[in-house]
Amino acid sequence: MNKMPGMLDADLRGKVCLVRMDHNVVKKGKIKDTMRIDATIPTLLHIFKQGGLPILMSHVGRPYDKTTGDITISEADAVEAIVKYLENKLQLTGIVPALTATSKEGISDIHPLQDSIDKLKAGKVDFVYLPNTRWFKGEEAKDEKADIFAKALASYADVYINDAFGSWQAHASTYAIVKYLPSYAGLLMQKEVDSLQAVFSPKRPLVGIVAGAKFDTKIGPLSSLIKIADHLILGGVIYNAYLCYKYGVQIEGVSAEDIAQAEKFIKDSGEHAAKIVELPFIIENKGIEYRDANSWKVQNIKDIPKGTKLGFVLDIAPQSFELEEISEIFTEAGSFFVNAVMGYTTLFPEGSMAMYRLIDNCDKAVKLFGGGDTIQDFKEYLPGVFARAQIDPKYYFFTGGGAILDAIQQGSAFGMKPIKALIEKQN
Repeated sequence: MNKMPGMLDADLRGKVCLVRMDHNVVKKGKIKDTMRIDATIPTLLHIFKQGGLPILMSHVGRPYDKTTGDITISEADAVEAIVKYLENKLQLTGIVPALTATSKEGISDIHPLQDSIDKLKAGKVDFVYLPNTRWFKGEEAKDEKADIFAKALASYADVYINDAFGSWQAHASTYAIVKYLPSYAGLLMQKEVDSLQAVFSPKRPLVGIVAGAKFDTKIGPLSSLIKIADHLILGGVIYNAYLCYKYGVQIEGVSAEDIAQAEKFIKDSGEHAAKIVELPFIIENKGIEYRDANSWKVQNIKDIPKGTKLGFVLDIAPQSFELEEISEIFTEAGSFFVNAVMGYTTLFPEGSMAMYRLIDNCDKAVKLFGGGDTIQDFKEYLPGVFARAQIDPKYYFFTGGGAILDAIQQGSAFGMKPIKALIEKQN
């Protein structure tokens, strides 16, 4: 039975609630956007309303070095900025336990956590916020270290709540922990999963728009998305790789491996490959560190001779979205799923802006946006449109782009490992 156990069915009164959230919004010690934090506040408030005692946790950044196995603990990846935001937003008092690492493997001794929990139970603080989960030994482990950490963590709580839709990877704090505590989905998790049905059972035609820096990280979900979408639009380096394969050109920054992956994707897609919508006008720039009047030009990929060596293709030119055949696809769409920044927006945001405006003008369509960069760029470059979109019922902004792509690859949100663990624990 594909039904998650929800926190509304849990008895939380007087219980220590270990809550996994996706507050991965800190960069260099500062919050870059509060959207993901704000989206989890209803879950936190419900815990307070039911008399629960919350211990919150989230990962921040990527402090684990996969090559050396070392974990770097730094203020740049700390949770203190999140705690301060929650304190100011909700007029509450939080505490971050003084846990320290004794080796490069990360924090292993969590016994000092008890002091913070005692203060929580005594009413001296309103919530506990653990240090960055990726600072802990075992959080990202693939062996028994994950279970050791999860079991130790569980010993300090009565209930586990997963409200971290965007944290879709099977780590100790999202997956292994379910073995050791009564476990439930948070309010945001339930909302995100329910909203995903608009992707799997869309109002048609469905236009999928996906961009990325590496084809190998997207080929799995793209292979699934192209089957359920009516049209597929690519952006970023994965589109550049597609152009290299399709038109036999060479584009700076596109590796032979990327091109091989693009070829595999097209051949494996078979007849579905015809769904790919080509955006012919591209922006070629001489570098990726500057933009000036003489460094870039607009080109039509269809006019470029095979074998031509191009510089960096850093954006889809807005002219592509002015073409009648492209605007017609957008105008007739019933749904959009957007996980895409069309270009290198630090220098060239115009392509993304043109696309977002075109989508916004499609009044009848459902518009589903996922991915931190996608939403952040939408908000930064078209703040007025974004402000209206937030109160438009035809828009929905997911808190995790990678999570949606994983769900698409699995064929269902219920195939995502952390969600699957909740369901299996209940059953």
